[in-house]
Amino acid sequence: MSLNRRKFLKKSAVTGAGVALAGAGAAPVAQAAEVKGGSRPVKRYALTVMGTTDLHGHVFNWDYFKDAEYSDKAGNAQGLARISTLVNNIRAERGRCNTLLIDAGDTIQGTPLTYYYAKVDPITAKGGPVHPMAQAMNAIGYDAVALGNHEFNYGIETLRKFESQCRFPLLGANALDAKTLKPAFPPYFMKEFRVHGAPPVKVAVLGLTNPGIAIWDKAYVQGKLTFPGLEEQAAKWVPKLRSMGADVVVVSAHSGASGTSSYGDQVPYVENSAALVAQQVPGIDAILVGHAHLEIPELKVTNTASGKTVVLSEPLAYAERMSVFDFGLVFEKGRWRVESVAASVRNTNSVADDPRITRLLKDEHDVVVAYVNQVVGTATETLTTVEARYKDAPIIDLITRVQEDVVRAALVGTQYASLPVIAQASPFSRTSEIPAGDVTIRDLSSLYVYDNTLVAKLLSGAQVRAYLEYSANYFVQTAAGAVVDTEKLTNANNRPDYNYDYVSGLRYDIDIAQAEGSRIKNLTYNGAALDDAQQFVFAVNNYRANGGGAFPHVASATEVWSESTEIRTRIAEWVTAKGSLDPKEFASVDWKLTRDGSPVF
Repeated sequence: MSLNRRKFLKKSAVTGAGVALAGAGAAPVAQAAEVKGGSRPVKRYALTVMGTTDLHGHVFNWDYFKDAEYSDKAGNAQGLARISTLVNNIRAERGRCNTLLIDAGDTIQGTPLTYYYAKVDPITAKGGPVHPMAQAMNAIGYDAVALGNHEFNYGIETLRKFESQCRFPLLGANALDAKTLKPAFPPYFMKEFRVHGAPPVKVAVLGLTNPGIAIWDKAYVQGKLTFPGLEEQAAKWVPKLRSMGADVVVVSAHSGASGTSSYGDQVPYVENSAALVAQQVPGIDAILVGHAHLEIPELKVTNTASGKTVVLSEPLAYAERMSVFDFGLVFEKGRWRVESVAASVRNTNSVADDPRITRLLKDEHDVVVAYVNQVVGTATETLTTVEARYKDAPIIDLITRVQEDVVRAALVGTQYASLPVIAQASPFSRTSEIPAGDVTIRDLSSLYVYDNTLVAKLLSGAQVRAYLEYSANYFVQTAAGAVVDTEKLTNANNRPDYNYDYVSGLRYDIDIAQAEGSRIKNLTYNGAALDDAQQFVFAVNNYRANGGGAFPHVASATEVWSESTEIRTRIAEWVTAKGSLDPKEFASVDWKLTRDGSPVF
């Protein structure tokens, strides 16, 4: 597709001045089936919409952290190369002119591959590379992609450059310019499917993203973009799309279906609101769900206004699954009407990589493999996160020690230099391991899998105590005499591992026999009971600092310092400077689990 043609498609998606035509050029034109009914034949048409979400930079079935083919206990496979094969198969089966391919966001962050082309060899550099995800998705032939929250992790400049490299629009009806309150990205994409013997079928895809971006990437978007709720913007745009002649309305929503939020009351919108959109906004036929990293083959929601059924589907993240929506349309009273919708998922472990995608991105892949295998130091012993959820693990202490050191150095010469520095860190991975011997970038990247940056906040002792109590809600209340099953001990209240925090520089017990809010015991600083008035500088990642996880006090606390260098990079720098990774230099026993005062382990 030429650049001028691509620009026209993007412009038309915003203004409605034109639409893309399926079946243009050499592609065949779909046939309308005629089924006899009553006194005249009834025309019917079958449309297939394929959808992915939360790709997070997975092009190949490759684990950069293990330097090997990806594998898990469930036998899953990953990567756009597999998705491409599934797409090719369905297009061959249904006819390309009868299919649409969309995505629900979180595309350009999540693997060393995407990090490399954002930070090491950035696409924003003059004469820089084309992003591997743009190359792959262009080659596969995506029609439209909704913005995810992780699209903003590297800043708006990187996102806009990625957008310019894509031959499909990035949709975000609720990503508005903060000053004009007009869409900063195309709200929708519209495509006509030409059908012999009947008017064309007009399909609209409305893209919605997550309001949590305003919290999680505050540093990049504050004052520039604003993110109203999905229900509000869907209610605005769906009637417009219908008035423009859309026969089918599909929403691509980077928002889960659970109706829950992880950011408390900091934003007056629900984080996972896809099912609420289906329930509250009439005129939607189907929703491709994203963000939650769950597999929902088919979920039917009744719209309260129209009484009609809306079909939702969420494919598993990392290109492990692809959702397939099958629409049955009937032509009656001069227009097409959706008669049926069914959704299912396809598993990428059932197919091989598309060699076309493998050839296309082999060079980029090889460069990143070489990068992550660089040796930066030597470990005196093996460090692992296997038990880090419920035991104070030295490998997590490494993160807090690095954060403490970076913040202390940054505060030298400031009014805060004399204050004690404490730090938080989460057990992101249950399988990360730094082996004894050579330590590589991939080893350290597997420990800190997110592109978070470091922030320093000012907290009192009382606020730190409340912070720890909230974090302790991660554990399931377990009576003193009960058997402890470590597989069932954590993730209470559906709390993910990344929303449980260690806090360094203090000593404390977490009594899991007690009710939530009364679990932190024997909390001390420098060997004495914590003074509620004591002031601390709290080294915290930007996700948590901006309110991610809804931890108390930290989002509203005074910020005394921040930076744009990733914590992962700071860890690599620390190890490189030391040369040796010895737990004696950073490990400490700061906390333990107890029951009625007795240690659990």
